[in-house]
Order: sequence, then structure tokens, then C-alpha cells
Amino acid sequence: MSTFEERKAGFLAVELDGAGYEGIAAAVLAAESAGFHAATFKDTPEAGRANALQRAAFAGPVTRTIAVVPEIDTVYTEPFHVSTQLASLDYVSGGRAGWIATAAVSPEAAAAVGRSFVEGDALAQEAAASIEVSRRLWDSWEDDAVIRDVATGRYIDVDKLHYADFETPADFSGAAYSVKGPSIIPRPLQGQLPVLAAASLVGEGLVPSDAVDAVLVSAPTPELLAAEVRDARARLGSSVAIVAELDVVLDARGQSAATRQVPSPESGLARFVGSAADLTELLGSLLNEADGVRLHLAALDVELEELSRLVLPELRRRGALRPPVQDGTFRDVLGLAPAENRYSTTAVAPLAAGK
Repeated sequence: MSTFEERKAGFLAVELDGAGYEGIAAAVLAAESAGFHAATFKDTPEAGRANALQRAAFAGPVTRTIAVVPEIDTVYTEPFHVSTQLASLDYVSGGRAGWIATAAVSPEAAAAVGRSFVEGDALAQEAAASIEVSRRLWDSWEDDAVIRDVATGRYIDVDKLHYADFETPADFSGAAYSVKGPSIIPRPLQGQLPVLAAASLVGEGLVPSDAVDAVLVSAPTPELLAAEVRDARARLGSSVAIVAELDVVLDARGQSAATRQVPSPESGLARFVGSAADLTELLGSLLNEADGVRLHLAALDVELEELSRLVLPELRRRGALRPPVQDGTFRDVLGLAPAENRYSTTAVAPLAAGK
């Protein structure tokens, strides 16, 4: 993993939760055209609505440069299925997939799958285990495992497939489980998808910092956000990308931002309300401290229009915002080195030895 301090220009992500299923393609293409580096998809289950992973999978094939990064819960979802679904997302997006690993405090989700309710420190344990399972399964196929040898009738070199052999630790708070592996899908195009999580979920005694590639940092106000970013950097080190979270309401279409602002459920995120010029100054300042900023827009079509015309071009002109990575991967956006496969460099018994 490269150190993010080596890079000066930052990146921007945009949350597309406000796009309905039929509007996903238009929204993600607009974000890509504006120059955003990543589009994220919040997982807010509603009857009749596609989940975050499904929306990201729909967006991936219609885009060329923007990364597609869904939220997926680590507590009430099966880690094996999460791993394989994310690997599939990486294939359909051409290596531009990522994962925001969440740990929801949700009695409703627990009841829906017949599990006991999880809260407190157990949330971080569940998240850490799910991330570790996924990473092992992504590595369980070496990159050259698929050989398609017509002469011998072999599609896979079984010596290039490996057991994940994961077991929850002895002090695991939830129901213990194990995952044997290997995966049912070849190694993702990126090798390892970048994993993001809330900064509050990562650190000593929580999800290990080396288990994630980036953390999402929030604060009550824009004025406090830079300080929270610096605190996360000091706590987690320079090998983890720091992404600041910001709600945005802009002056637009002849209306002031204050007029357009409507009461909304408390997000816990800093909120900017004002002009495109003032937002440009704030983002420029934040990108001096953070590696990236994720924007949550009051109205996708309205804010995207102002951002693409007035904000992103000016940030690029100032050198605060890097250009999109043409035909690149999400790892490229984050400045990550190619992912090594733990099993191709470690003595691990292949499947053939068990037959």
C-alpha cells in the first residue's frame, strides 16, 4: 500500500442514494461527466427498492471512469455471499468496485434473518470478521488459476485454488462460524477490492486499521471537520486514506441555499449551505487535510449541475483535484499498489492435497 501523504491532489466521491432505480444510469453518468472519482450507494432497504449492491451493479457497466462503491452490512449478511457478490461487481465494472463496510445497529435487520440483536463492541468484531473472510476468499483463487486447457479438458488448475480456513476468534461475541472456501468466483480484477469503513469503527480494539483502505470521517460542523480529519490521520497513520463527509446545499437556479434547505433526518454529518464559490474554498481547504471528500447532495440534479459547472473545474484548475483515472481501477484512485495474493507467497495446502 502506498502512503497517501505522497499525493497532493485529492479525489471527490458523491453519494447517489437520492437517485431512484430508474434514474441511476442518468445520475451516475452525470457524476462521471462532472469529474467525480467515485459514486457511493447507501443501503437503505425499502420495499420494492433495489439494494445498494444491485444499484452499483446496474451503474458499473454504463460507466468508464467512476468507481462504484456500495454499502453492505457486515452484521446480518453472510460473509461468503458478500465476498462473491462484490467480486462479481468488480468484474461488471471493469475493476472499479469498492465496499463501504457498515455495521448496523438494527433490531429489524436481526429479526428479518432470525439472528440475535448485535450492538456495542460486538459490531466491530462482526465487521472485522466479515472483512477478513472476504479478503481471504478474494485471494483463494490465484490470478492464473483459470487455464482453459482444451487439450486436457481442464478449466482450472486446482493447485492455484486455496482454502480460506477462517474461524471466528475465541472471544467472538456473536454466534461463532467458520468459512472453508475457496470462493466460487475467480479472484476480482483488482485482486483486492478497496474496503472503506466509518472512522469510528476502525482502530485499536475495533476493526484493525490494516484491514481497511480508507475511513470515512464525519463531524457536526464544517468548521470541525478538518480537525476530525487530522485526528483520524494521527490515530490511524498515513497508509489509510482519509475521506471527509459533507452534506451540501447550494445556491442554485435563482434560489439561495438557505431557502432551498429543508429539514431532514439528522445525518450526523457536517452541512455546507451557501454558494458554489464558498464551497470551492471549503473543499480546497479540506483536500489539503483529507485524501478525499464524499459529498451528500440536497438534490442530485440541482447540486450536480452547479458542481460540474463551477466547483470541480475550479478545484482542478487550482491543482487541488486530480483528473479522473481513464480506464483505471478504484485502487488507482486511492493510490494503492497492486494487491498481492497471500496464498501465492505463503505455504498453503492446495485443494488437490485434500482429495
